[in-house]
Amino acid sequence: MKIKYNPKLKELARQLRNNSTKSEIRLWQKLKRNQMHGYDFHRQKPIDEYIVDFFCNKLQLAIECDGYSHEILEVWKKDVKKTKRLNQLGVRVLRFSDHQIMNDIENVLRHIEDYILTFESDGSKPPPIEVLE
Repeated sequence: MKIKYNPKLKELARQLRNNSTKSEIRLWQKLKRNQMHGYDFHRQKPIDEYIVDFFCNKLQLAIECDGYSHEILEVWKKDVKKTKRLNQLGVRVLRFSDHQIMNDIENVLRHIEDYILTFESDGSKPPPIEVLE
Protein backbone atom coordinates (compact mmCIF):
# COMPACT_ATOMS: atom_id res chain seq x y z
CA MET A 1 0.00 0.00 0.00
CA LYS A 2 1.34 3.40 -0.94
CA ILE A 3 1.00 6.16 1.63
CA LYS A 4 1.54 9.73 0.50
CA TYR A 5 3.82 12.12 2.32
CA ASN A 6 4.71 15.79 2.29
CA PRO A 7 7.75 16.05 -0.07
CA LYS A 8 9.07 18.93 2.05
CA LEU A 9 9.88 16.32 4.73
CA LYS A 10 12.45 14.45 2.60
CA GLU A 11 15.37 16.70 3.49
CA LEU A 12 14.50 16.71 7.20
CA ALA A 13 14.27 12.89 7.12
CA ARG A 14 17.75 12.77 5.55
CA GLN A 15 19.10 15.05 8.28
CA LEU A 16 17.52 12.88 10.97
CA ARG A 17 19.10 9.75 9.45
CA ASN A 18 22.49 11.46 9.56
CA ASN A 19 22.00 12.52 13.20
CA SER A 20 20.50 9.41 14.79
CA THR A 21 20.27 9.00 18.54
CA LYS A 22 22.12 6.17 20.29
CA SER A 23 18.87 4.27 20.80
CA GLU A 24 17.92 4.65 17.11
CA ILE A 25 21.35 3.34 16.09
CA ARG A 26 21.05 0.40 18.47
CA LEU A 27 17.58 -0.59 17.27
CA TRP A 28 18.55 -0.06 13.62
CA GLN A 29 21.34 -2.62 14.06
CA LYS A 30 18.60 -5.19 14.76
CA LEU A 31 16.13 -4.09 12.06
CA LYS A 32 18.28 -3.35 9.02
CA ARG A 33 18.90 -5.73 6.12
CA ASN A 34 15.73 -7.76 6.69
CA GLN A 35 17.05 -9.16 10.00
CA MET A 36 13.63 -9.02 11.65
CA HIS A 37 11.94 -12.12 10.20
CA GLY A 38 12.86 -11.00 6.69
CA TYR A 39 10.91 -7.72 6.81
CA ASP A 40 12.31 -4.58 5.18
CA PHE A 41 12.44 -1.60 7.56
CA HIS A 42 13.37 1.96 6.61
CA ARG A 43 14.75 4.71 8.86
CA GLN A 44 13.26 8.18 9.24
CA LYS A 45 10.41 7.56 6.82
CA PRO A 46 8.06 10.41 5.89
CA ILE A 47 4.39 9.42 6.15
CA ASP A 48 1.65 11.99 5.57
CA GLU A 49 2.80 15.07 7.54
CA TYR A 50 5.07 13.12 9.90
CA ILE A 51 8.40 11.31 10.00
CA VAL A 52 8.56 7.97 11.83
CA ASP A 53 11.81 6.56 13.18
CA PHE A 54 11.36 3.14 11.51
CA PHE A 55 8.75 1.85 9.08
CA CYS A 56 7.91 -1.46 7.41
CA ASN A 57 5.47 -1.04 4.53
CA LYS A 58 4.49 -4.72 4.30
CA LEU A 59 3.58 -4.80 8.00
CA GLN A 60 2.20 -1.23 7.97
CA LEU A 61 4.21 -0.82 11.18
CA ALA A 62 5.92 2.29 12.50
CA ILE A 63 8.35 2.10 15.40
CA GLU A 64 9.14 5.19 17.42
CA CYS A 65 12.09 5.73 19.80
CA ASP A 66 11.04 8.21 22.45
CA GLY A 67 13.71 10.17 24.30
CA TYR A 68 13.29 12.13 27.51
CA SER A 69 11.68 15.06 25.63
CA HIS A 70 8.62 12.88 24.96
CA GLU A 71 7.82 13.09 28.67
CA ILE A 72 7.05 16.81 28.26
CA LEU A 73 3.29 17.34 28.01
CA GLU A 74 3.38 19.31 24.74
CA VAL A 75 5.58 16.71 23.05
CA TRP A 76 3.41 13.89 24.41
CA LYS A 77 0.30 15.58 22.97
CA LYS A 78 2.01 15.76 19.56
CA ASP A 79 2.85 12.05 19.85
CA VAL A 80 -0.81 11.26 20.58
CA LYS A 81 -1.93 13.27 17.55
CA LYS A 82 0.71 11.61 15.35
CA THR A 83 -0.24 8.11 16.50
CA LYS A 84 -3.95 8.74 15.93
CA ARG A 85 -3.30 10.06 12.41
CA LEU A 86 -1.05 7.12 11.52
CA ASN A 87 -3.71 4.71 12.83
CA GLN A 88 -6.27 6.45 10.58
CA LEU A 89 -3.96 5.70 7.65
CA GLY A 90 -3.82 2.05 8.68
CA VAL A 91 -0.35 2.24 10.22
CA ARG A 92 0.18 0.71 13.65
CA VAL A 93 2.70 2.38 15.95
CA LEU A 94 4.95 0.76 18.54
CA ARG A 95 6.67 3.17 20.90
CA PHE A 96 9.71 2.41 23.01
CA SER A 97 11.62 4.70 25.31
CA ASP A 98 15.34 5.25 24.82
CA HIS A 99 15.77 3.63 28.22
CA GLN A 100 13.98 0.44 27.09
CA ILE A 101 16.05 0.23 23.91
CA MET A 102 19.37 0.84 25.62
CA ASN A 103 18.74 -1.33 28.70
CA ASP A 104 16.24 -4.00 27.64
CA ILE A 105 16.68 -4.49 23.88
CA GLU A 106 15.67 -8.17 24.07
CA ASN A 107 12.16 -7.32 25.31
CA VAL A 108 11.85 -4.55 22.72
CA LEU A 109 12.71 -7.04 19.98
CA ARG A 110 10.34 -9.61 21.48
CA HIS A 111 7.51 -7.06 21.36
CA ILE A 112 8.23 -6.33 17.68
CA GLU A 113 8.38 -10.08 16.96
CA ASP A 114 5.01 -10.56 18.69
CA TYR A 115 3.52 -7.96 16.35
CA ILE A 116 5.02 -9.77 13.34
CA LEU A 117 3.82 -13.19 14.47
CA THR A 118 0.29 -11.86 15.00
CA PHE A 119 0.40 -10.30 11.53
CA GLU A 120 1.66 -13.53 9.96
CA SER A 121 -0.76 -15.82 11.79
CA ASP A 122 -3.87 -14.37 10.20
CA GLY A 123 -2.62 -11.77 7.75
CA SER A 124 -4.10 -8.89 9.70
CA LYS A 125 -2.64 -6.14 11.77
CA PRO A 126 -3.14 -6.24 15.51
CA PRO A 127 -5.61 -3.57 16.63
CA PRO A 128 -4.14 -0.15 17.31
CA ILE A 129 -2.99 0.57 20.81
CA GLU A 130 -5.52 2.89 22.36
CA VAL A 131 -4.04 6.31 22.95
CA LEU A 132 -5.40 8.10 25.99
CA GLU A 133 -5.44 11.89 26.01
